[in-house]
Amino acid sequence: MTISMYAASAPCFVNMLRNLDAILVRAQDHAVARKIDPAVLLGARLFPDMLPFVKQVQIATDHAKGAVARLAGVAVPKFEDSEQSFEELRARLARTIEFAESFSAAQIDGSEEREIALKVGGHEMSFKGLPYLVGFALPNFYFHLVTAYNILRHNGVEIGKRDYIGSP
Repeated sequence: MTISMYAASAPCFVNMLRNLDAILVRAQDHAVARKIDPAVLLGARLFPDMLPFVKQVQIATDHAKGAVARLAGVAVPKFEDSEQSFEELRARLARTIEFAESFSAAQIDGSEEREIALKVGGHEMSFKGLPYLVGFALPNFYFHLVTAYNILRHNGVEIGKRDYIGSP
């Protein structure tokens, strides 16, 4: 049995972004209950040289929307990185989920050999579709997603593995 490019991408991104949305609700409730300025959590980092929580969420959504767009051969939508609240981050998640859900399997399946070119940190990168998905897009997506989770967990938000993975 094989797994399709669609099955390995869009539904995975959507599922995890929904989990992240539920985690953001928990974080917002945590801040309210403990009278913590939300900006404290939004600006929190795991280490001084790491990006803050809000940027981790932005980058995770960038990888999700970028991957499905590139695999489908369409332009990647540009989102302004201007979110400054949990509500704005949740709206960004909703836009990303809606975008990823707009693709059918027929639009993404068969993209294993599609030429993917992108610029990262000023460097040109090129991949075939399958190595791009499994060796770049998914690892980066999960890295930023779990870093966002870890920042909140480190700051006392009562979330656990089930929140991260979601219910079956």
